[in-house]
Amino acid sequence: MMAPPPRFHLRRHSSADVVELIQKFLLPLTIFIYTGLSHSIVENLPGFPAKLPFSLETGYIGVGPNEEVQLFYYFFESEGNPQDDPLLLWLTGGPGCSGLSPILYEIGPITIDYANSNGSLPALKLHEYSWTKVANIIFIDQPAGTGFSYAKTREAYYSNDTTSATLTYDFLRKWLINHPKYLKNPLYIGGDSYSGIILPLVVDHVYGELENEPLLNMKGYILGNPFTDTYSDVNERVQYAHRMGLLSNGLYKLAKQMCHGNYVNVDVENVLCQNVLERVNQCLNKVRASHILEPWCGDRIWNGEGYMPLEHLLSQENIQTNFLQSIATLTKSWCRLDNLLFSISWANDKSVQKALNVREGTKTDWIRCNTSIANSTTKSDGTTIYVKNVPSTMKYHTNFTHKSCRVLIYSGDHDLLVPHTSTENWIDSLKLPIQSDWRPWFVEGQIAGYTMRYVKGAYELTYATVKGAGHTAPEFNPKQCLPMVRSWFNEKTL
Repeated sequence: MMAPPPRFHLRRHSSADVVELIQKFLLPLTIFIYTGLSHSIVENLPGFPAKLPFSLETGYIGVGPNEEVQLFYYFFESEGNPQDDPLLLWLTGGPGCSGLSPILYEIGPITIDYANSNGSLPALKLHEYSWTKVANIIFIDQPAGTGFSYAKTREAYYSNDTTSATLTYDFLRKWLINHPKYLKNPLYIGGDSYSGIILPLVVDHVYGELENEPLLNMKGYILGNPFTDTYSDVNERVQYAHRMGLLSNGLYKLAKQMCHGNYVNVDVENVLCQNVLERVNQCLNKVRASHILEPWCGDRIWNGEGYMPLEHLLSQENIQTNFLQSIATLTKSWCRLDNLLFSISWANDKSVQKALNVREGTKTDWIRCNTSIANSTTKSDGTTIYVKNVPSTMKYHTNFTHKSCRVLIYSGDHDLLVPHTSTENWIDSLKLPIQSDWRPWFVEGQIAGYTMRYVKGAYELTYATVKGAGHTAPEFNPKQCLPMVRSWFNEKTL
C-alpha cells in the first residue's frame, strides 16, 4: 500500500527540516508571489580600490498592501563563520535615517577614507572594528522615503511608528523566506537612537507570531543609546547636564524646585519655572548634544536627532561640484558631523547608485536623514508624512522579561540627547534580579565603561556604558564596541 503524500506541518519540524522544505518547495513559489523582491551581489564599489573582500548583497523587498512600499537593504555576510554566526537586522534611528549611515560611520565593514578623499568621489577603506566580523547583518532603509526606499503611491509614503514596525517585520519574514539558509542562525534585532521606539514593536511582532512559518530562531535584541520614552528621555537631560558639570548646583536645585522636576510639560502660568529654564537653555544652547565634549555645530541645522552639516543647505545637484570647496571651508571649524558631506557626495554619485543596483526611475537623491520624516513635517494640505504615535515603549520591555530573550543595552556616557541615566532609570523600573552589580569592563587593560547584568528565568539583560562615547557609541568608540558585542554574542560576561 502506497504511503499518502506528505503534508507539511512546519511547526512539528526542526529548524533544519524547515530550511530544507522551504528550499525544495516554498522558495520558488514565494519568489513568484513576492513580485517586489529583487537582489543583486555587489563585488565592487566606486571609491574602494579593489574587489570587495566581503560578501555584499543589495536589493528591494515589497511590503504592505499590494507591496506598495519598496524597502531597500544592504546585507553583509559575516566575515567570521556565516553559517553559524548570528543574523542581525539593524534599524537606524531618525526616524528616516538611512541604513547606509551605520554602515559607513558605525558598525559596517567599510568607512570613509578621509585622508585620501581629495577627488570628486570620496574614497573608501575597510573598517577595522566592523560588527560583520561576528555577525551577518541586514541594514534597511525604512520607512518609505528613507535612503533609497520608496513607495509606488503617494499615500504609501505616509507612515507612523506602528506602521513602520509592522512593515519592518513583514520585510524580515520575506527576506528570510528568500534566504532560507539563514533560518537556523540565531536571530537578533538591533538598532540605536529612535530605533528605541520602533525596535521593541518589531520584536513584539516576532514574539507574538513565532508559530508562523517560516519559524524564526529569535534570540533577543540590541539597543544602543535608545530613545525609549518621549517624556523621560528629554526630561532627564537637565539632571544629566548637572551631573556632567554643565549646570551649577544652585541652578539645578532652583530648576528642580520651580519646575517640580518637570522640564518638558511646563505650565504656561509657571513664570518662575520658565525663567529658570531660560537660564538652563543659555548654559546648554551651544553644547553639542550628540557629544558634550565635541565642538558645537553652530552653522548647522537641527533635524530632531542631532545637528547636521550643510547637507540640507546645499541643493542635491550642487553637491558634487561644491564638495571639495565645502570640505575646505569646514576644516576651519571642524565638527564631526561634517563627515556626513562625504557620504552625501558618495551616495549621490550615479556610478555608486548603479553599483548598489538602485532602481532607475525612482527618486535617487540620497540624504542621510529625511527631515520631513524625522520632524513629522505637516504639509500644506494638513497631512503629516510621519506620525510619532508611540510615546513610550516601556511596556514592551516589561513584557519581554517574561520571554526567553537575551538583551544588550548600551549607552555612550557623553550623550546628552539620550542620557545614559535615563536609560538606567527605565532598566531599574523593570525590577529585575541583579546577577552582576555595577563594575568596570575592560578592553586591552583599560576601562571601556561600566556594566550590570540582570537575569530572570530565561530572560537576561546586559547593560553597558561606553566611556567617553556619544550618540551613538560605535561611531565614537568603535574599538571598545566590537569586543563588547562579540563577548555578548558569545554569551560571555563583559
